[in-house]
Formats: sequence, C-alpha cells, structure tokens
Amino acid sequence: MAQIATRLKDKILEDFNLIVNEEKTDRATVLRKLLAIGISQWKLEHALKLYKEQKATTWKAAEIAGISLYEFIDVLKNRRIPAQYTTEDLEEDLRELAK
Repeated sequence: MAQIATRLKDKILEDFNLIVNEEKTDRATVLRKLLAIGISQWKLEHALKLYKEQKATTWKAAEIAGISLYEFIDVLKNRRIPAQYTTEDLEEDLRELAK
C-alpha cells in the first residue's frame, strides 16, 4: 500500500472531520472511502464525456466507468442523454457479449 500526503483547506478539513465523527471510524478509513467514491464519480463523468463526444461506444463507456452496460444505459436515461448507437456499436457490443 502507498501513502499520499496532501494539504487541505480549513473548510475541507472541517467537513472531513465532520464525516469522520459521523462515520464513527478512523480518518484513514473515511479518506479511503471518500477517495473511492470520488474516483468512481470521476470515472463515470469521464465516460459520459467520451460518450457524448462520440469517442466511446455505450459498451466502452460503461467499461471505462466501471459499471455494467445496463447500469450505464440507466445513467444515460436518467440524465436524458440521447442514445448515439450505430450499427458499429451494435457489432462491438455483440462481440463483447460473445467473449
């Protein structure tokens, strides 16, 4: 396991300590949990950006986000992002399903 050191603004540290107290656990555990949540959210937003820019298929964007194809489709639906599904996308998805 690696260690990372960083400086935090007072307000962020105050909010972090509030979470530590609410979670009733140690700071390292809370930090790992929040970091995992933040990374997951970043991956989803990045995948959505690539999808909207037509740089990733639905399948590939779901893979980048680290979620299932069906979960990604639900995110698209909930955010009202129009489908950009081509014949090539279908072929790629079928190839992925065949693996």
